[in-house]
Amino acid sequence: MRLSYPTSIKIIRVPCTGKVDVIHILRSFEKGADGVYVVGCMEGDCHFNKGNFRARKRVEQAQKLLEDIGIGGERVKMYNLSSSEAPLFVEYAKEMSEKILELGPNPIKEAKKSLRGQNEAVSG
Repeated sequence: MRLSYPTSIKIIRVPCTGKVDVIHILRSFEKGADGVYVVGCMEGDCHFNKGNFRARKRVEQAQKLLEDIGIGGERVKMYNLSSSEAPLFVEYAKEMSEKILELGPNPIKEAKKSLRGQNEAVSG
């Protein structure tokens, strides 16, 4: 059984979601991502003890920062699954993709495009 999720999703594997730092999430937006979601182990079932709890806290920090700077905290989300829940992973992927489409492009990416256009007009 092969499951498919939206092709716009880029998966970045880490040994544990506890290794995902706020700066990694923010840098994703700086590099043009329209949204980020972190998928970790079920709470209380982390092989590295409390990695998924650290990840959730960092996702919440990123949400607050993105909200404060006007990008929108709802562009970042954390999900918890077991490795046997592939259909649920696909469901979350589709849910997140729909949310991002509803929100529109990352405002940073749009601002960079605008600045590039201004630079080309000035130097051209």
